[in-house]
Amino acid sequence: MGQEFFINSQELENKIRQLLPSQGGGGAGFDLSASTQIIPIIDLTESAEGSNVREDLQTALSFNDITAFDVENATSTIINTTGYFRVYGDASFKMTSGGFTGICTFQLTDGATTKIITSIKQDGAASTSTMTSHFDFVVFLSAGDSLQAVSSTTGAFFFGSTKQIADINGQLTNPT
Repeated sequence: MGQEFFINSQELENKIRQLLPSQGGGGAGFDLSASTQIIPIIDLTESAEGSNVREDLQTALSFNDITAFDVENATSTIINTTGYFRVYGDASFKMTSGGFTGICTFQLTDGATTKIITSIKQDGAASTSTMTSHFDFVVFLSAGDSLQAVSSTTGAFFFGSTKQIADINGQLTNPT
């Protein structure tokens, strides 16, 4: 048999009122308690929410859920809605004899400020060749944010896709 302790913490009481209004959030005060007894907890959250798909399967790619992009010698907004997104594909550089410098950049912008996530740069050689670099990352966009792909010149290509993996509140989206 475990021992029981009462906890007097205004901060904890406020949090419980916020998260569980039906458990005393709108009524008279209540006591918090703790126990030294071990009580097993079974998490039924996924079933209660109506989602029984494993988390890794919820991030699977499907025909209806991906949005392809192809950027060359331009700046293109590839995502401008809120949530968590997976961005994956390749940056390629086609160099011709005579030299070549190309940059492929992913950047976040809120319309006023721009921040670079990553850049891939290729300084050309004197011969014809091709270089490819793979990318695969997750980005979060809040209201007003956009993800842009920037290709600095002809011969610097972005080919890829995006997939929303969770909404702005972190709820995973199932493939459709």
